[in-house]
Amino acid sequence: MSNKGTYYITTPIYYPSSNLHIGHTYCTVMADAMARFKRLQGYDVHFLTGTDEHGQKIQTKAQEAGVTPQEYVDEVVAGIKDLWKTMEISYDDFIRTTEPRHMERVQKIWKRMYDKGDIYKGAYEGLYCKECESFWTESQLVNGCCPDCGRPVEHASEEAYFFKLSNYADRILQLYDEHPEFLEPETRRNEMRNFINQGLEDLCVSRCTFDWGIPVPNDPKHVMYVWVDALSNYVTALGGPDDAEEYNKYWPADVHLVGKEIVRFHSIIWPAMLMSADLPLPKKVLGHGWLLLGGEKVSKSKAAKGMDVVDPVILIERYGIDALKYFLLREYTFGQDGNFTNEVMLKRINFDLANDLGNLLSRTVSMIEKYCGGVVPAATTHDEIDEDLKNIAVSAAAKVSEEMDKFAFNMALERIWTVVRRANKYIDEKAPWILAKDKSKKAELDTVMNHLAETLRIVSILIYPFMHTTSDKIRKQLGLWYADVVWEDAETFEMMYQEQVKKGEQIFPRLDVEKELEELTKIAQEEAKKKAAAATQDPVEKAILNSVPLELKDEIVYEDFDKMDFRVGTILKCEKHPKADKLLVSQVKMGTEVRQIISGVAENFTPEEMVGKKVVVLANLKPRMLRGMESYGMLLFAGDHGNYVITTDAPDGEVVN
Repeated sequence: MSNKGTYYITTPIYYPSSNLHIGHTYCTVMADAMARFKRLQGYDVHFLTGTDEHGQKIQTKAQEAGVTPQEYVDEVVAGIKDLWKTMEISYDDFIRTTEPRHMERVQKIWKRMYDKGDIYKGAYEGLYCKECESFWTESQLVNGCCPDCGRPVEHASEEAYFFKLSNYADRILQLYDEHPEFLEPETRRNEMRNFINQGLEDLCVSRCTFDWGIPVPNDPKHVMYVWVDALSNYVTALGGPDDAEEYNKYWPADVHLVGKEIVRFHSIIWPAMLMSADLPLPKKVLGHGWLLLGGEKVSKSKAAKGMDVVDPVILIERYGIDALKYFLLREYTFGQDGNFTNEVMLKRINFDLANDLGNLLSRTVSMIEKYCGGVVPAATTHDEIDEDLKNIAVSAAAKVSEEMDKFAFNMALERIWTVVRRANKYIDEKAPWILAKDKSKKAELDTVMNHLAETLRIVSILIYPFMHTTSDKIRKQLGLWYADVVWEDAETFEMMYQEQVKKGEQIFPRLDVEKELEELTKIAQEEAKKKAAAATQDPVEKAILNSVPLELKDEIVYEDFDKMDFRVGTILKCEKHPKADKLLVSQVKMGTEVRQIISGVAENFTPEEMVGKKVVVLANLKPRMLRGMESYGMLLFAGDHGNYVITTDAPDGEVVN
């Protein structure tokens, strides 16, 4: 696939004062879906996320916990990275504002602004919100409280450095006029216009009443306040403002994806800072809406009170990663607030994933196995119904692309589900179970089976940016486990002939909604007990308490296992398959025999890494053609995507029992 250029997308850097909740997950899942989509289209994508780790609140929490601020954030950040790993977030870089690479480069940005005459020392007296680390004027308060979090504010006075934000009001309004696409949706742009028109005040950009922060150049008793420190991460992560390779390649950012509560920082303060530092502006700031619980924004304080419905890990463990991702992207309109409830989520899983998509895959693969011996037949007949399905399927990719360019994730998924629903209707219209009873209708039956397989192949490509794990499962049942997902392949309808399908487990089992709601309530109660008990338990007791049964395939008997002949072998030679980027072709010596084995692990291992490894081979597996080359067995790997090769010290040719 040709490279279409670069694409740089960022999430906000999250504040690690406590564990993240589903609201943070919502933003990161959107960014991940867009990053995967752009990669699939052929862009060189750089996807950045990270953590904003300085400030008075962190220092206070660390003191309360009896640890250093660095120790405190290290533990929380480890949990954030674990969450993104569980969510299979495909970020390319994770920036921490406590990293030397960030701290050194932020000081250079500060110096640029200072040398420009835009930073000066003064004294600040105002109303300060400790939770948000923000100063406010009296007129900005809501009922006497912080307009962002609703908490009480306190009078504060201290020496500080200020940024001449007021000097940039006209230039920022001009930016909105000349480049309205810079800030979307339009409602956010109008809000920021109104904010600027009320009058911009110079911005406090340093503090001297605490020391957990980046020292101000030439005045170390001051530490940088959140604005310069945190916002600069989008540049420092690339090596900027220096003449660095990644910075020159990816900056300016294509999209800063942020929650609406921090749009002001990213669309007023950040561009003003960049103007001051004579650096290019990002192309777009997108402000998404909030997830609401009971009409109120999901927050860390709600999570801390035991409202475990906001903990994505619990939902993932029960329903799978892709079910949660699909719900978050399908249920809510970008830019608008949306209510989150377990009931709405469960019904969406049932209707869209279990009934529509899961049922379509199960019925199709079952019928191809039943009527065609598990091999996709050729399509040799044609009528208006066939043509309608084909047209809807092959035209979907362009429609999905159009919606994704608008960040309309819910509409992009609706375009895909138009194909899924049409395929289900096609089954009802064609009634293959009736065609199968009439031998004279065999050609028409074959066409139906071919068209259903082709449609599912296209769907597996279209859903990949949103639900790549489900896409892999569908392609495995369609016999396409070895084939790369190529976006352009969604625009053609002639690729499934003679592929061998194999029915697997239901990709989305149907749920009993009432029962699940009861179970989620119990889980929330159990989690609360675990949190209360965790502090007093030894590691073994804690592990036993948190033990969760593995999800296993159906049980087998010893005779089933005894049919498999596992042997030890050494890889003598390994190279990439000439026609499939995911496949490695190995020559494996097992005692007296050398045979060719093809494995779909090229994304995890280079050919050079595989040579010399002593591996375990399923030696009596029936040979199979994979993209024009024959494979005589299977190497054993661990992990959902073949992340780890199984090795042994046993001699070549030995039987593995």
